[in-house]
Amino acid sequence: MQNKKHIQIAVDGPSGAGKSTLSRALAAELGCVYMDTGALYRAVALYFMRANVGIDEKEKIIAGLGEIKIGLEYQNGEQLVKLNGEDVSRLIRTPDISSAASRISAIPEVRRFLLAAQRNVAAANDVIMDGRDIGTVILPDADVKIFLTATAEDRAERRYLELLSRGEQTDYATVLAAVIRRDGDDASRDVSPLKPADDAVPVDTTGNTFEQSFELLKGIITEKLRSKTNETQV
Repeated sequence: MQNKKHIQIAVDGPSGAGKSTLSRALAAELGCVYMDTGALYRAVALYFMRANVGIDEKEKIIAGLGEIKIGLEYQNGEQLVKLNGEDVSRLIRTPDISSAASRISAIPEVRRFLLAAQRNVAAANDVIMDGRDIGTVILPDADVKIFLTATAEDRAERRYLELLSRGEQTDYATVLAAVIRRDGDDASRDVSPLKPADDAVPVDTTGNTFEQSFELLKGIITEKLRSKTNETQV
Protein backbone atom coordinates (compact mmCIF):
# COMPACT_ATOMS: atom_id res chain seq x y z
CA MET A 1 0.00 0.00 0.00
CA GLN A 2 1.19 3.48 -0.84
CA ASN A 3 2.35 5.38 2.25
CA LYS A 4 -0.17 8.06 3.15
CA LYS A 5 -0.22 10.49 6.03
CA HIS A 6 -3.99 10.49 6.29
CA ILE A 7 -6.68 7.83 6.37
CA GLN A 8 -8.77 7.52 3.20
CA ILE A 9 -12.16 5.80 3.18
CA ALA A 10 -14.03 5.52 -0.14
CA VAL A 11 -17.79 4.87 -0.24
CA ASP A 12 -19.23 4.34 -3.71
CA GLY A 13 -22.65 3.32 -4.93
CA PRO A 14 -25.73 4.35 -6.88
CA SER A 15 -28.01 7.29 -6.23
CA GLY A 16 -30.09 7.04 -3.06
CA ALA A 17 -28.11 4.21 -1.46
CA GLY A 18 -27.56 6.29 1.68
CA LYS A 19 -23.92 7.09 0.95
CA SER A 20 -24.07 10.72 2.05
CA THR A 21 -26.12 10.22 5.22
CA LEU A 22 -24.08 7.27 6.39
CA SER A 23 -20.70 8.72 5.39
CA ARG A 24 -21.47 11.98 7.18
CA ALA A 25 -22.40 10.16 10.38
CA LEU A 26 -19.40 7.83 10.15
CA ALA A 27 -17.06 10.76 9.62
CA ALA A 28 -18.38 12.41 12.78
CA GLU A 29 -18.01 9.15 14.71
CA LEU A 30 -14.48 8.44 13.46
CA GLY A 31 -13.16 12.01 13.51
CA CYS A 32 -12.77 12.33 9.75
CA VAL A 33 -13.70 15.06 7.28
CA TYR A 34 -16.70 14.09 5.18
CA MET A 35 -16.69 14.93 1.48
CA ASP A 36 -19.75 14.50 -0.74
CA THR A 37 -18.14 14.54 -4.17
CA GLY A 38 -21.48 14.35 -5.96
CA ALA A 39 -22.20 17.84 -4.65
CA LEU A 40 -19.40 19.19 -6.84
CA TYR A 41 -21.00 17.82 -10.00
CA ARG A 42 -24.38 19.07 -8.85
CA ALA A 43 -22.94 22.57 -8.44
CA VAL A 44 -21.49 22.48 -11.95
CA ALA A 45 -24.86 21.34 -13.29
CA LEU A 46 -26.63 24.16 -11.44
CA TYR A 47 -24.27 26.71 -12.93
CA PHE A 48 -24.99 25.68 -16.50
CA MET A 49 -28.72 25.30 -15.93
CA ARG A 50 -28.80 28.88 -14.64
CA ALA A 51 -26.77 29.97 -17.67
CA ASN A 52 -29.31 28.29 -19.96
CA VAL A 53 -26.64 25.98 -21.34
CA GLY A 54 -28.08 22.59 -22.24
CA ILE A 55 -26.54 19.57 -20.60
CA ASP A 56 -25.92 18.14 -24.07
CA GLU A 57 -24.03 21.25 -25.23
CA LYS A 58 -20.65 19.72 -24.44
CA GLU A 59 -18.46 22.36 -26.10
CA LYS A 60 -20.19 25.22 -24.29
CA ILE A 61 -19.84 23.38 -21.00
CA ILE A 62 -16.13 22.78 -21.51
CA ALA A 63 -15.59 26.41 -22.50
CA GLY A 64 -17.49 27.62 -19.43
CA LEU A 65 -15.62 25.63 -16.79
CA GLY A 66 -13.12 28.44 -16.33
CA GLU A 67 -15.95 30.68 -15.09
CA ILE A 68 -16.75 28.35 -12.21
CA LYS A 69 -15.22 28.45 -8.77
CA ILE A 70 -16.40 25.80 -6.35
CA GLY A 71 -15.47 25.97 -2.69
CA LEU A 72 -16.09 23.60 0.19
CA GLU A 73 -16.54 24.71 3.78
CA TYR A 74 -17.24 22.69 6.89
CA GLN A 75 -19.48 24.01 9.66
CA ASN A 76 -20.40 21.82 12.63
CA GLY A 77 -19.44 18.78 10.62
CA GLU A 78 -21.63 19.77 7.66
CA GLN A 79 -20.23 20.27 4.17
CA LEU A 80 -21.30 23.53 2.55
CA VAL A 81 -20.91 23.93 -1.19
CA LYS A 82 -20.11 27.39 -2.54
CA LEU A 83 -20.67 28.18 -6.22
CA ASN A 84 -18.84 31.39 -7.09
CA GLY A 85 -19.24 32.46 -3.48
CA GLU A 86 -22.93 31.52 -3.10
CA ASP A 87 -23.98 28.76 -0.71
CA VAL A 88 -25.92 26.36 -2.95
CA SER A 89 -25.95 23.39 -0.58
CA ARG A 90 -29.76 23.12 -0.58
CA LEU A 91 -30.35 24.26 -4.15
CA ILE A 92 -28.44 21.33 -5.63
CA ARG A 93 -30.60 18.65 -3.97
CA THR A 94 -33.43 18.40 -6.49
CA PRO A 95 -34.25 15.54 -8.90
CA ASP A 96 -33.58 17.79 -11.92
CA ILE A 97 -30.13 18.70 -10.65
CA SER A 98 -29.43 15.05 -9.81
CA SER A 99 -30.25 13.96 -13.35
CA ALA A 100 -28.25 16.81 -14.90
CA ALA A 101 -25.26 16.06 -12.64
CA SER A 102 -25.18 12.47 -13.80
CA ARG A 103 -25.09 13.51 -17.45
CA ILE A 104 -22.58 16.31 -16.98
CA SER A 105 -20.28 14.02 -15.01
CA ALA A 106 -19.86 11.90 -18.14
CA ILE A 107 -17.83 14.72 -19.74
CA PRO A 108 -14.10 13.92 -19.23
CA GLU A 109 -13.15 17.60 -18.98
CA VAL A 110 -15.61 18.12 -16.14
CA ARG A 111 -14.19 15.16 -14.23
CA ARG A 112 -10.64 16.46 -14.70
CA PHE A 113 -11.77 19.92 -13.61
CA LEU A 114 -12.98 18.53 -10.27
CA LEU A 115 -10.35 15.84 -9.69
CA ALA A 116 -7.76 18.05 -8.03
CA ALA A 117 -10.29 19.50 -5.56
CA GLN A 118 -11.24 16.02 -4.40
CA ARG A 119 -7.69 14.75 -4.03
CA ASN A 120 -6.56 17.92 -2.25
CA VAL A 121 -9.11 17.35 0.52
CA ALA A 122 -7.93 13.75 0.94
CA ALA A 123 -4.28 14.82 1.01
CA ALA A 124 -4.89 17.29 3.82
CA ASN A 125 -7.30 15.33 6.06
CA ASP A 126 -8.42 11.97 7.32
CA VAL A 127 -11.39 11.67 5.00
CA ILE A 128 -14.51 9.69 4.20
CA MET A 129 -15.37 10.48 0.60
CA ASP A 130 -18.49 9.24 -1.18
CA GLY A 131 -19.40 9.20 -4.83
CA ARG A 132 -19.41 6.83 -7.77
CA ASP A 133 -15.74 6.46 -8.71
CA ILE A 134 -13.90 7.21 -5.49
CA GLY A 135 -12.39 3.76 -5.02
CA THR A 136 -11.75 3.22 -8.73
CA VAL A 137 -10.44 6.63 -9.85
CA ILE A 138 -10.25 9.39 -7.24
CA LEU A 139 -8.62 7.45 -4.36
CA PRO A 140 -7.44 4.15 -5.86
CA ASP A 141 -5.16 3.58 -2.84
CA ALA A 142 -7.86 4.22 -0.22
CA ASP A 143 -7.43 2.28 3.02
CA VAL A 144 -11.06 1.16 2.97
CA LYS A 145 -13.38 0.82 -0.04
CA ILE A 146 -17.09 0.13 0.30
CA PHE A 147 -19.65 -0.30 -2.47
CA LEU A 148 -23.02 0.56 -0.97
CA THR A 149 -26.26 -0.34 -2.69
CA ALA A 150 -29.94 -1.24 -2.23
CA THR A 151 -32.85 -2.01 -4.55
CA ALA A 152 -34.08 0.84 -6.75
CA GLU A 153 -37.43 0.76 -4.94
CA ASP A 154 -35.79 1.02 -1.53
CA ARG A 155 -33.56 3.87 -2.65
CA ALA A 156 -36.45 5.74 -4.27
CA GLU A 157 -38.47 5.49 -1.06
CA ARG A 158 -35.62 7.01 0.94
CA ARG A 159 -35.11 9.83 -1.56
CA TYR A 160 -38.86 10.48 -1.74
CA LEU A 161 -39.11 10.88 2.04
CA GLU A 162 -36.00 13.06 2.07
CA LEU A 163 -37.50 15.43 -0.52
CA LEU A 164 -40.79 15.61 1.36
CA SER A 165 -38.94 16.47 4.57
CA ARG A 166 -37.48 19.47 2.75
CA GLY A 167 -40.90 20.65 1.72
CA GLU A 168 -40.47 19.73 -1.95
CA GLN A 169 -43.54 18.58 -3.85
CA THR A 170 -43.06 15.29 -5.70
CA ASP A 171 -44.40 11.74 -5.82
CA TYR A 172 -42.86 8.32 -5.40
CA ALA A 173 -43.31 7.24 -9.04
CA THR A 174 -41.44 10.30 -10.28
CA VAL A 175 -38.58 9.71 -7.86
CA LEU A 176 -38.37 6.00 -8.74
CA ALA A 177 -38.20 6.81 -12.45
CA ALA A 178 -35.42 9.32 -11.76
CA VAL A 179 -33.46 6.76 -9.72
CA ILE A 180 -33.70 4.12 -12.46
CA ARG A 181 -32.70 6.65 -15.13
CA ARG A 182 -29.75 7.82 -13.01
CA ASP A 183 -28.60 4.23 -12.52
CA GLY A 184 -28.56 3.70 -16.26
CA ASP A 185 -26.72 6.94 -16.94
CA ASP A 186 -24.08 6.27 -14.30
CA ALA A 187 -23.43 2.67 -15.27
CA SER A 188 -23.26 3.23 -19.03
CA ARG A 189 -21.09 6.35 -19.30
CA ASP A 190 -17.74 5.91 -21.01
CA VAL A 191 -15.74 7.84 -18.40
CA SER A 192 -15.51 6.45 -14.85
CA PRO A 193 -18.72 4.40 -14.97
CA LEU A 194 -20.37 3.35 -11.74
CA LYS A 195 -18.86 0.02 -10.69
CA PRO A 196 -17.29 -1.41 -7.54
CA ALA A 197 -13.54 -1.41 -7.18
CA ASP A 198 -12.04 -4.89 -7.31
CA ASP A 199 -11.11 -4.65 -3.63
CA ALA A 200 -14.31 -2.94 -2.42
CA VAL A 201 -16.53 -4.54 0.22
CA PRO A 202 -20.09 -4.85 -1.18
CA VAL A 203 -22.83 -3.79 1.25
CA ASP A 204 -26.55 -4.10 0.45
CA THR A 205 -28.68 -2.05 2.86
CA THR A 206 -32.10 -2.97 1.46
CA GLY A 207 -34.59 -3.02 4.33
CA ASN A 208 -32.05 -1.82 6.91
CA THR A 209 -32.69 0.91 9.40
CA PHE A 210 -30.14 3.72 9.48
CA GLU A 211 -28.76 2.35 12.74
CA GLN A 212 -28.29 -1.14 11.27
CA SER A 213 -26.45 0.20 8.23
CA PHE A 214 -24.34 2.53 10.36
CA GLU A 215 -23.16 -0.24 12.67
CA LEU A 216 -22.48 -2.54 9.72
CA LEU A 217 -20.29 0.01 7.94
CA LYS A 218 -18.58 1.10 11.14
CA GLY A 219 -17.63 -2.51 11.82
CA ILE A 220 -16.24 -2.99 8.31
CA ILE A 221 -14.20 0.22 8.47
CA THR A 222 -12.85 -0.49 11.95
CA GLU A 223 -11.77 -4.00 10.99
CA LYS A 224 -10.18 -2.89 7.72
CA LEU A 225 -8.20 -0.12 9.42
CA ARG A 226 -7.10 -2.52 12.15
CA SER A 227 -5.88 -4.96 9.50
CA LYS A 228 -4.01 -2.19 7.66
CA THR A 229 -2.33 -1.15 10.92
CA ASN A 230 -1.27 -4.73 11.64
CA GLU A 231 0.15 -5.08 8.11
CA THR A 232 2.36 -2.00 8.53
CA GLN A 233 3.65 -3.26 11.87
CA VAL A 234 4.73 -6.65 10.55
